[in-house]
Parts: sequence; C-alpha cells; structure tokens
Amino acid sequence: MPLFAAPDRGRSAPVTLGLIGFGALAHRLIAGFGPGEAEWVVLVREHGRLVQSAENARLVTRIEELVAARPSAVVEVATQEAAADCAPPLLEAGIPVVLASIGALADPQLCLRLDAARKASGAPLVLPAGSVGGLDYLGAVARLEDAEIRYTSRKPVAAWVSELERLGVTAPSTEVVLFEGAPEEAARRFPKNLNAALAISLAVRPRSLTVRVVVDPKVEGNTHEIEAASSAGTAFMRFMNTPSPDNPKTSAITALSLLSALETVLDGRRNG
Repeated sequence: MPLFAAPDRGRSAPVTLGLIGFGALAHRLIAGFGPGEAEWVVLVREHGRLVQSAENARLVTRIEELVAARPSAVVEVATQEAAADCAPPLLEAGIPVVLASIGALADPQLCLRLDAARKASGAPLVLPAGSVGGLDYLGAVARLEDAEIRYTSRKPVAAWVSELERLGVTAPSTEVVLFEGAPEEAARRFPKNLNAALAISLAVRPRSLTVRVVVDPKVEGNTHEIEAASSAGTAFMRFMNTPSPDNPKTSAITALSLLSALETVLDGRRNG
C-alpha cells in the first residue's frame, strides 16, 4: 500500500474539514482521504501564489470564511505565526484544531489565550506527537523531582544548508552543534525544525528539558534521541524518520501523525 493511500472509512457522506496552509503537508493530508470522503476548506494568504490545487478543496483568504464554513475540524500546517493568528478564533467558535506548529506554544500569552478559548467552547486543541513517541512514559517520570530529560535532534546536512552557510560551513565531515539550551528558544530559532522539542517539553512539564540541535553528516534520516533518567529507571529512545520527499526539514511520519490525530478528533465527534 502506498504510504499515503486513503483507507476505506465507510463514510456515507463527505465530512467538511479545514486546513491552514496549502503546502506539501496539506496535500498529503488531502491524499489521505479517499474520493468523496472529505470536502476541504483551505485558508491561504492569497490565491495567486498557489501552484498546485485539489479538486475537492475550496480556497479562502480570511479566517472568518474558514470559521463560517463550520468544518468538523481544522488542521494547521503552515507556520507558527499562522497558528497563533488562527487557532484562537477557531477554538472560540467551537471548532477543534490539530496544531502542527507546536513551536508556537513557546509564547506563554498564546498558551493562555488558547487555554481560555478551549475551556470556554469545549473544542479540543490537539497536539500530535509528530516525529517522536514515548511521550506517555516521559509524562509519567516527569512527576519525579529527580527526573532529568534530554532531547537531541540530529538531521543530515541537507536539512540545514542555509544555517550552515550562515556559519561559513560547507560539507562538514563531522557533526556540528547548532544549538544547546531551552526548548522555547530552540523553537524560536528554528521554527520549521524544532516542533518536536516543544512537544516533548509540554509532555514533561514541570520538569525542564535540555535540547541539542545537531547537524550530523553520518545520519541518513531525521533522527530524534530522548534520554530520561530518574529514580524510576533510565530510558533511551531513538527515532530515525525518513525525510519527506517534499521537504527534508520535515519527516514523512509527520503527515501520518497528523492524519491519526485528525481521525481521533473525528471519531470523538461521531461518538460524542
């Protein structure tokens, strides 16, 4: 079966779904639904910039138009700025949101606004695991005061070409550490690369998380390493994900994670 083949969900009528952004991830999400299963309302900045479209996608340029369409759920696959601008009014309108740009949550004021909107309307804000797993384990050990948790992002040179050029480095033969510090700062510095750091950070609160960003010419895929040590034991988790063919900064698993999160929201609405 192709990686993004649409399964038979047995739906008798198409469901209306929303997207924020219309890049590679958006097109993979649309491909994850079969013919006649979904009708998409896609929020974009402007129609004229689009190169590729989809038959079952209606394009809008204002958040008010997306809200008025009353989609069953909206998936944000754009930028941290788009997430900050669009997620609050959607939640306030009672529309569930699946957030890909989790790095936007580095802004504490946005977190407060999203939390207030979620509580007032009852609409869920879903934060998919994305390119990592084991968040349930990390959340459990984070209850212990002696827990120490460290995350290292390793990606091949192709994912960091512009960053290496700014450092004056070309074709490194050994690993280059681009950053070490707090996840909030990592997400601000690398908004298209470090959403996983924020996802892990949210899972382990109130414990702090140390983040390392490494360019590693020896790895072939986008690699995530999580180390956890506490009185409950030790753990080392390593995820090597195939880079998306459309964007080497993003793992192919990301679209699958978003599809899974969206299905969970839709199942909850049907069974609620």
